Amino acid sequence: MNPSNKTARTAGAFYLAYIVITILGAGFGASALIKSGDAAGTVNNILAHEAQFRLGFMIDLLAALLFLLTAWALYALLKPVNKNLALLFLLLNLGGVVVQCLSDLFLFAPLVLLNSSGSMNVFPAEQVQALVMFFLDLNENGFMLAQLFFAAWLFPLGVLVFKSGFLPKILGIILLIHFFSWSATFVCYFLFPGFTAITFISYPLGLVSEAGLTLWLLIKGVGHQAPTLVESRS
Repeated sequence: MNPSNKTARTAGAFYLAYIVITILGAGFGASALIKSGDAAGTVNNILAHEAQFRLGFMIDLLAALLFLLTAWALYALLKPVNKNLALLFLLLNLGGVVVQCLSDLFLFAPLVLLNSSGSMNVFPAEQVQALVMFFLDLNENGFMLAQLFFAAWLFPLGVLVFKSGFLPKILGIILLIHFFSWSATFVCYFLFPGFTAITFISYPLGLVSEAGLTLWLLIKGVGHQAPTLVESRS
């Protein structure tokens, strides 16, 4: 196995781990305990399943780390194609990871609030519940803010996959289409919050592009053709 195949399969392994952890977090993490529009029910769920909520917080952080490691491995694989574009998608991914991790502080804030006997005594239960939902809403909005960077990184990644010569051009095209759809999802969330139709396009495209790239890297790697330097000029 040549070094490029090792790098490809490392990227695929990180990507697969990220996808699995993200799915587990969505199904069994902190988000599973949140009841939209029901502050009392959400607080009761958090208090009754505190270990699950804490685990969900850790899963979110682990997912962010795995996504960054995926970008690092993809950078190592694709920088011979164009080092500047590879560095760009790595930095964009890093920006999104930083914003996501900072927003996770708001996810942890309800635990601090609910486990503080002083605040529970000072504020009425309804105010405490409202603060919990406020922090959770900030976490959701912070996560969506990170999507600005996660959408943007798809463009240089898609270009590099398309130009690489050792990855399927169709995956590069799908990544580029997903860049536009996910960017539209970000814009709609903040400017047109009631319009969610774009998600019916964005999520399937994301699944196809990410799962397709992951499986190709794990199963096919780069074959016998190592990446060659296409353009490295600044």
